[in-house]
Amino acid sequence: MQKMIFVNLPVTHLKKSMAFYTSLGFTNNPVFSDETAACMVWSEAIYVMLLTHAKWRTFTTRAIPQPTSSEVMLAVSCENREAVDAMNTAAAENGGVSDINPIQDLGFMYAREFTDPDGHVWEAVWMDPSAVPPGNQPD
Repeated sequence: MQKMIFVNLPVTHLKKSMAFYTSLGFTNNPVFSDETAACMVWSEAIYVMLLTHAKWRTFTTRAIPQPTSSEVMLAVSCENREAVDAMNTAAAENGGVSDINPIQDLGFMYAREFTDPDGHVWEAVWMDPSAVPPGNQPD
């Protein structure tokens, strides 16, 4: 089996969250979706499971953090700088908050961070590995 990642996120309004992620370019997999959860697909290896708070509580008794807190930043790669900008614009136009941190433009890498409607932090990033400066490349 191919290695995959399933990011599980508690959401306040499932349909609103589905519309938000669709606007970013995710697609819904209805096989793993119902009125309490939605499987949103970014690639063959990356899936985001949007879970209502009631559904989330069936997996853990830990508290759902306030939207102003941040434990992780989820980064997704984009094809080019324009796709990074488009994702950030779509986030802002669909209930998220764009550019929550300064834009990172290192020439060979370009990244912008935003939140979804529930405050989960995402980073859209583009990188040209062939342009990484000497000394910054892995051995």
